[in-house]
Amino acid sequence: MKKAGCLLTSVLALVLAIGAIWFLSGWWGSAQVEDDTNFIVPSGASLTSVADKLADEGLISDPRGFLLRAKIFGSSDPIMAGEFLLPAGASNSKILDTFQHGEVIRRFVTIPEGLPSVMVHDRLMAEENLTGEIPVPVEGSVLPDTYDYERGESRGAVLARMQAAMQNYLAEAWPKRADDIAVDTIQEAVTLASIVEKETGVARERRMVAGLYSNRVKDGMLLQADPTIIYPITKGRPLGRRIKQSEIAAINDYNTYSMVGLPKGPITNPGRESIAAVLNPAKTSARYMVADGTGGHAFAQTLDEHNRNVAKWFEIRRQRGEM
Repeated sequence: MKKAGCLLTSVLALVLAIGAIWFLSGWWGSAQVEDDTNFIVPSGASLTSVADKLADEGLISDPRGFLLRAKIFGSSDPIMAGEFLLPAGASNSKILDTFQHGEVIRRFVTIPEGLPSVMVHDRLMAEENLTGEIPVPVEGSVLPDTYDYERGESRGAVLARMQAAMQNYLAEAWPKRADDIAVDTIQEAVTLASIVEKETGVARERRMVAGLYSNRVKDGMLLQADPTIIYPITKGRPLGRRIKQSEIAAINDYNTYSMVGLPKGPITNPGRESIAAVLNPAKTSARYMVADGTGGHAFAQTLDEHNRNVAKWFEIRRQRGEM
């Protein structure tokens, strides 16, 4: 009888030991994550709903067991919303710790300087990991930069950050403007900066180009900026051909060959440097510029000097077989 009792006790101890090992291995042992797997914790999700989602996606076998073990062994820290990488072979313990203390996967979208709003729209709509529809943003309302976002975030939220970044930059930059600049308002500054952005891709020239156009605005001269001819035709997309004489003569709210002063609004989304150039332009007597064959421009104070520069540019183009 005594031997039977000892045997029963031993069996019970063995069962308990096995049960304990099973229970512990269910937390620290390898789960069902066979490959590195991205998993999204929805905003506002509870641990219970996340456990169910893990089970639905085949990453854990027992959501109730996961919750019980999390309560006993896991940290009481809250889980975060976002997209996480669960490594292959991750245990239930590792999964919970990732949601509580891991790095949320960030994705990025870049808006280059001078990208017009129709193409900002195209770029955001092409981001497959974003959701929802957006209208074409107001021209000049987006600050070119690289922005991070989370998978599943709305395009509207990302666009709002881009526009808030522009407003914040302008609010910071406008009070630092130089005296006697050519524009009276922030909106005019963005409009002139958009012309500077489209007229030169050479960083060292921006303040010079801004100074030239500022002189023309102050003198009441035609700005004669080619990109302002193209904008009403394509909304900033590449024209893909030479400008026609009829387009140079066209009368509209943007064509600075047929109107004095600034166009009615920006023709692209200018970057920080172009805006800064307009707010602090180079002090120059230049009123004219033409391409110099090196990617930059030759600047001139008088029309005669400008015409000589144009002749040099035409000769370069003839040598290249472009004329």
